[in-house]
Amino acid sequence: MALAEEMRRATSKGPLRPAVLMLEDGTVLEGAGCGAEGAAFGELCFNTSLEGYLEVVTDPSYAGQIVVMTYPQIGNYGVNPDDAQSTHPALRGLVVGDMCRRPSNWRSTGSLPDFLASEGVVAIEGIDTRALVRHLREHGAMKAAIACGSFDAADLAARLAAEPPLQGRNLAAGVSGARQRPYRLQQDSRSFALAQPSAPRYRVAAYDCGVKDSILAGLARSGCEVTAVPWDTPAAEVLALNPDGVFLSNGPGDPDAVADTYRQVQELLGKVPVFGICLGHQMICKAAGARMVKLKYGHHGGNHPVMNLLTGRVEITAQNHGFNLDFPTLGPLIPELSGGAADHSADLRRWVREGIAPAVANERFGTIRLTHVNLNDGTAEGIAFEDLPAFSVQYHPEASPGPNDAGYLFTAFTRLMDGRKDFLALDIAEDRLAGWRF
Repeated sequence: MALAEEMRRATSKGPLRPAVLMLEDGTVLEGAGCGAEGAAFGELCFNTSLEGYLEVVTDPSYAGQIVVMTYPQIGNYGVNPDDAQSTHPALRGLVVGDMCRRPSNWRSTGSLPDFLASEGVVAIEGIDTRALVRHLREHGAMKAAIACGSFDAADLAARLAAEPPLQGRNLAAGVSGARQRPYRLQQDSRSFALAQPSAPRYRVAAYDCGVKDSILAGLARSGCEVTAVPWDTPAAEVLALNPDGVFLSNGPGDPDAVADTYRQVQELLGKVPVFGICLGHQMICKAAGARMVKLKYGHHGGNHPVMNLLTGRVEITAQNHGFNLDFPTLGPLIPELSGGAADHSADLRRWVREGIAPAVANERFGTIRLTHVNLNDGTAEGIAFEDLPAFSVQYHPEASPGPNDAGYLFTAFTRLMDGRKDFLALDIAEDRLAGWRF
């Protein structure tokens, strides 16, 4: 053991800092600390992205959660503040297989372990993350604890048991309000290759429920002058800004607990064009009276296939959410707008096979159409209102981290503000190429 420790000290790993990962079902995994010392508690979820770990770590949507990265080595290209999605991380902890302490990249300004330590994020390495993910896929997301440094196992288990579940907690309130008002477009890692942003043509009020900086940048690049407002801003104050459109941002936690946002959305729908992403999508659905359900282990990663039912095109998308729309609760199907069907299906891939974008009769807002479906599990990924200007998607179109397939949705929002009925009928490839400089 002494020889092993001596050999470790001679590598980039440095001295061993014993750490432990404890799950609420009694599973205990030993590893080594690679962030701050201390203990962290939260819901354990996994992210399948191959890169973009800094964007994941700084995504406010991970508030209250411990993130497992499935890719074996994390940190090999270091960190750069330009890639961060918020001023400080909101996640509780990080679990990786192997942490790189000596990154190699011309943009790197430091290592991920040093960044985590400076931000007080507890992290553990030496975990078989792929085996851990199989465990989570079988048993579902669950509470967990990471401890690094001196700790008592019995005390850690007691504190883990006392940790409240993620359901029922309004985590958006804790991460809202950190954005510039009005938002100013900053340089980022892709600025050298991006075409010049469109000149501002639209005034947009953005509800900040934990918005990622790159999503605000996506709006700005599409010609939107963005003013961010806190998560619970009254609808009357937003309308007083005389916006051309209202944007509802991503954010963490249980959508049912963010009532002060979706109640404002109820007052905004029909008065101004509205676009929602992730938690913002859930806020629109809640405003329409729909029920949200907690997924077994959520959607987290940059490789989720989604079909746009209006165009038949498949997008590879970036996602980060643990709750999802129960589509039938929006209302009964309208047979004449749903290929003659009158009965809902639990697996929405039925509509993919039939090539139909079904519509329901919502008692509050009229006709609502299902526009996007997840091809992995048949869950709802997007809706559009037929009788008023509003639409939303469950995933993240701005590709930080992730693919660029869904970037057209920012253009779609501008088309919605222009009053176009065909705002979602865009050529994905054409829109994507228009945003790059070659």
